[in-house]
Amino acid sequence: MKALAAGYARNVPGLDAHSLMLGLEGIGLEFMPMGDRDGAYDPEHKVILINSKVRPERQRFTLAHEISHALLLGDDDLLSDIHDVFEGERLEQVIETLCNVGAAAILMPEELVRDMIARFGETGRALAELSKRADVSASTALYTLAEYTQGPVLYAVCAVAKQEDDEGIPRPVLSVRVSGAAPSVKYTLRPGTPIPDDHPVALALDTGFQMETDSYVPFPSGRKMPAHVVAYPNKYRVINVSFALQKGEIQGEMPKDDPDK
Repeated sequence: MKALAAGYARNVPGLDAHSLMLGLEGIGLEFMPMGDRDGAYDPEHKVILINSKVRPERQRFTLAHEISHALLLGDDDLLSDIHDVFEGERLEQVIETLCNVGAAAILMPEELVRDMIARFGETGRALAELSKRADVSASTALYTLAEYTQGPVLYAVCAVAKQEDDEGIPRPVLSVRVSGAAPSVKYTLRPGTPIPDDHPVALALDTGFQMETDSYVPFPSGRKMPAHVVAYPNKYRVINVSFALQKGEIQGEMPKDDPDK
């Protein structure tokens, strides 16, 4: 699926909406309010529908996702292989996952990802720059960047959200929104993991400046795994973070009270 989508992207003149559609002969594109749905591909009427009410970056990813649906339906061999292995609800889940893989391959080609790593290292800064250059959310960029990361690195997108304290009162807390890891790392951070007030990630949010220092990965149990931290503030009070782990921590098993895997 990745090869199919990447090949498609190489053969269109650009990655704007109009250029992306040029590779789908006879298929139209329409924007309209769609309620809770981001988009859809209607093969019977040969049209891709995009929700006009969602954020532009979400529209962009949805368009690439629906293009991937069209590519998948047009590849009889790949479609047959999938149907041979999966069925029912699981089949639908796998197709949706593959189309997300296709969307990432279209919007974040390998050359772009490797260029970001070459320029900024395997860091939170590279995550922010990839998100900006590809015009996708930081969460979307995170998984693609992690896939190409060679070192023992954990990535996280952190943001302020309300969480209930011990008394059940909602309070703003800086916490992990999404996390991913390089192939060599066997665990990630659980969404909702709070970031301590004195952690470099919190300091980056407060000051608006990039923080780079030796620190730790904060796990919910209180365990502190040593790591070199790069925290890069993005817009909307979002922090893109990389945790470069020490060698002894790469293959270590998580404690039983840290089910973050």
